[in-house]
Amino acid sequence: MTDRVARIQEQWRIERPDLDVSPLGLIGRLHRLAAALTRELEVVYEAYGLSEGDFDVLATLRRTATELTAGDLATATMVTTGGTTKRLDRLERAGLVVRRVSETDGRSRVVALTGAGRRLIDEAFTTHVANEHRLVGQLDDDDAAALERILRTWLAHHEQPADAPSDVARPR
Repeated sequence: MTDRVARIQEQWRIERPDLDVSPLGLIGRLHRLAAALTRELEVVYEAYGLSEGDFDVLATLRRTATELTAGDLATATMVTTGGTTKRLDRLERAGLVVRRVSETDGRSRVVALTGAGRRLIDEAFTTHVANEHRLVGQLDDDDAAALERILRTWLAHHEQPADAPSDVARPR
């Protein structure tokens, strides 16, 4: 099957026959697919008045079922603390989160979902999961399982394990 990436590879093979450009096939397609999938996911976020980052913050608070510090949110969402603060300011103005002094450490502040924030993320997440099912449904079950296994293995070379101390885990 010829696609844009295959054409790019062929052009490079002609111009630089001394290089093995086969990795461009994987990396190029993953890059293009990630951009296409992001656009498909953003449609859902926008339907709920959220950016991708807003959705990520609300979903993190919802899935951890707890209050988190801004630093914990920054770590969990892989965004700088400055970026997290801007998101929290916007979400707080919208009445979706609240910041308050921690009950366990009076020197720190924690962030929690408001009732409106919880209702919004529950509805948005339900739609988000249905959208992801639609997107993954473009593959047959065996291909989807194989791809998940391959990507998990490959990603493990580039990320620290989920059980590493810096990850925000659900309280026990």
